[in-house]
Amino acid sequence: MSSVPDTDISGVGLGLRSNHYHYIESRKPAVRWFEILVDNYLNKGGSALSHLQQIRQDYAFTFHGVGLSLGSTDPLNKGYMRALKDLIKRFQPQRVSDHLAWVSVNQRYVHDLIPLPYTNDALTHFCQRVSEVQDFLGIQLLIENPSSYLNYKLSDISETDFLKAVVDKTGCALLLDVNNIYVSASNNNFSAERYLDEIPIAVVKEIHLAGYEQQDKFLLDTHGQRVHVPVWELYSKALARFGPVPTLIEWDTDIPEFDVLAEEAAIAQRLMDHTCRVPKQPLSTRRDPR
Repeated sequence: MSSVPDTDISGVGLGLRSNHYHYIESRKPAVRWFEILVDNYLNKGGSALSHLQQIRQDYAFTFHGVGLSLGSTDPLNKGYMRALKDLIKRFQPQRVSDHLAWVSVNQRYVHDLIPLPYTNDALTHFCQRVSEVQDFLGIQLLIENPSSYLNYKLSDISETDFLKAVVDKTGCALLLDVNNIYVSASNNNFSAERYLDEIPIAVVKEIHLAGYEQQDKFLLDTHGQRVHVPVWELYSKALARFGPVPTLIEWDTDIPEFDVLAEEAAIAQRLMDHTCRVPKQPLSTRRDPR
């Protein structure tokens, strides 16, 4: 199907956005891989899938979804899962991921990622659904940590312990969103560095980086700005702990020109090279790239 080798992804990738289809197809920029937001491509045809098919000839893909609603008490959406399985078979992504969250209630989708209360009942429910999805799709799923703005009074398990238990019980892996960790830590007054230290090294298969927005008394995870300096600093600590894990620059709103995303990817790649290998020349002093 594709001329892309069946080797694993490495280095820094970018989220594929429709604004950039023609640029990528005509220029073929030096990008390691693209992440595909699968919810935009689950129909059987159309121009979007045609662009996806063309770009796949030159680049490796990962798949990232928001529609499995793994934390919901709704029945799993089998139509969504069948469409996702067909897309996986067609494009052969290197990773498939979704979230530690729910997005639906009574089959009505809220178009946001709502965190779970971290309880034993929620853990059992979430693990059952992850296992069912993995069995149906025939793949290992990556679960991403959410950004949060409050703590549930019912929660009696830490988020890191919840994630570790999900991995142990289901055999899934983790997509560690470093921006989400920083946002949640700031909003809920915990140590982002300790969060990293509590995640086992071997289970982290991908990292996300994005920008947040400073609100009056909290940080809002918008994925609509350049990565901020504290997130770059936390990313460096993540690299030091987990090694050169494939990393994505995620930008979902107010999509800029492709060159802006490429600049962010270049910063991440330099940090990865500097932290995980001995560079030939020292990096210049890090600054806020905004």
